[in-house]
Formats: sequence, C-alpha cells, structure tokens
Amino acid sequence: MANKKIAEMGLPKPMANLFAARNILTAKDALSMTEFELMELLDVGLAEVISAVAHISEITCPPFQTAHSLMEDRVHNEHLAGHLRTQLKGLDEALCGGIPFGALTELVGPPGIGKTQFCLKLSLLAALPVNYGGLNGRVIYIDIESKFSSKRMIEIGAKSFPEIFHLEGMAQEMAGRILVLRPASLSEFTESLQQIQLSVLQHQVKLLIVDSVAGLVSGEHEREAPRQHSLGWHISFLKSLAEFSRIPIVVTNQVRSQSCGDAMYSFQVQNKHEIVKDPERLELHLVAALGIHWAHAVTIRLILEASSGQITLIMVRDISRWRSLQYLHHLHFLLWLLLRGFCY
Repeated sequence: MANKKIAEMGLPKPMANLFAARNILTAKDALSMTEFELMELLDVGLAEVISAVAHISEITCPPFQTAHSLMEDRVHNEHLAGHLRTQLKGLDEALCGGIPFGALTELVGPPGIGKTQFCLKLSLLAALPVNYGGLNGRVIYIDIESKFSSKRMIEIGAKSFPEIFHLEGMAQEMAGRILVLRPASLSEFTESLQQIQLSVLQHQVKLLIVDSVAGLVSGEHEREAPRQHSLGWHISFLKSLAEFSRIPIVVTNQVRSQSCGDAMYSFQVQNKHEIVKDPERLELHLVAALGIHWAHAVTIRLILEASSGQITLIMVRDISRWRSLQYLHHLHFLLWLLLRGFCY
C-alpha cells in the first residue's frame, strides 16, 4: 500500500498535480515528509497539507479488523480451501486430500531424487480438466535451474493419463496451459514475482511452482545468515500470495552438508551410534538449504530420501514446532558427544 500512486487516490486535481510536479508520486513519498516540509515544497498552506496527508493516510492504511471478523475470514477461507490431488494415495491421505490451497509446500531432497519430476506431474494435474481429477487451470512454473523438460512432461502425461494425451491436440493444449519463466539472477526472480500476482488473477492460474530458489543463492553468499536475509522478502511474498490467491504454491529446495554444530534432523540420522564411531562422518549429514528463516515460512515440508533403491517421503506439517523439537534433540545429542570427547 505504501507504493500506491497518489494520482489514483482521489485527491483534488490541483493538489494531485502539485504532488506530481514535485515528483512526490507515491504514498510513501508523501508520508515520509513532515507537514512543514510539504508546505515548503508544495507552496501551500498548512490546512491544505494536513487535509491531503489525512486523505493519503486513510487510503493507504489497511482497515482495522476485529478478532471476530478475523475468525469469520478464517472460517470462510477454510470453506473455500481445496487440494490438488497428487494421485499418490498415501500422500493424499496424509495431506488430507492433496497439496493444500492457500499454503506453501516445500519439496526437499538431494539432486536427482525426483523433485522436478514431481513438479512436472503436479503441473499436469493442475492443467487437466476437472473430470480427470485436475484443476482445469493454468500453471506458472519458475524454472530457475533450467530443468524443465516439455518432452519429459508429455511422456509423464502420456503414461499417467493415456486416455487424455492420446486424443489429438490434447498434449499441445495441456502444455499450452503451463507458463515457464527462467530468471537468471536473484534480481530477475524478484521482478518475476512482482509481475506474477496480477497474472494469477487475470489468467486463472491454479498452481505456482518455484524450482528451485536455492539455485539462485548457492554461490552468492558464503555464510548462511546473509543468504537467509536475502530471501526474506521472497518467502514472505510467496506465503502472502498463497494465502491471498488461495492457490497451492510448491517450492523445491536443495540440501547442504552440515557440521557438528548445526541442527540435527532425525530423518538424516538413521543410526546415531554408528555415526559417532566415525567422527569424520559428522561433516556428511545433509539438511535442507536456505536456513531456519525460510523453513519457518513453509507450511508443509515434504522430504525425499533414497535408501536401498527406494524413495521415502517424509512429511512435516508444523515446521516451527518441529524445528524446536529437533533443536532440543540436537542439544541432548551434542551434550552426549561432548561427554565422549567427539566435539571440541
């Protein structure tokens, strides 16, 4: 709201023209100055400035809400909520119907485990007609690592939905509903997100996929803290967009190695005692990239692991609570290591 243009706020035309002539174009520009500064710059009286500022403030500030109205909004949104079915029975049951609308779902796993394949399948499901279990909508696919393959998507569609994709022209129609963006830098990714909100409303977008944000920042910062900070706006925007537009948003995330001092995850430590026997392996544990600030904004985290030729999927719903429990577990384990002289 701070970037709302003064010209669109319904001020008297002479006053609006004065603001424009002095290059005061947005609410933020006007409200960042004192009344006396505006008087001097606009060359008008105090009463006129106070009236204009009051009008701009009223338009800019969001209306207050009572606790009762917030509760009603929540009930209404839950009534409108839906799910994008993955057609994986066990996963859909665990998710109470599929990937939830209005939420941010994260898919975490090492390279080559199938994160992009999963996203391609979800894209098809969102584009399919409703009578085939789809959402009959468009998809925005932000392909940061250039892994999107139209050929592979058609192959998945032909195998999973042969009754549809064998119809003449249907494969092209489904593919035409998926818009692929390929930002080459973090700044381009930021611009893409800023343009997406309007597209979601105008073009009946039913799914947004980001694959994967970690690819943009993996080489930009050596320390984790700056990396988390650089993505703060992006994760907040994605979460707000999911809640506002009531569509499912799926983001993929990579994994990174952790040291003995990092937080420990139960799904990454299969045999704690075996690891302690070989202290050098403490550097080989894998955790989700992008850090705790990113994780706290995620509604659901789906973790893909490969073991004995099989892929295991672990679901975490409440990331904040889970991370707190894992941190306590880590403290106990670290104390256990210290008592045995493995950490210094």
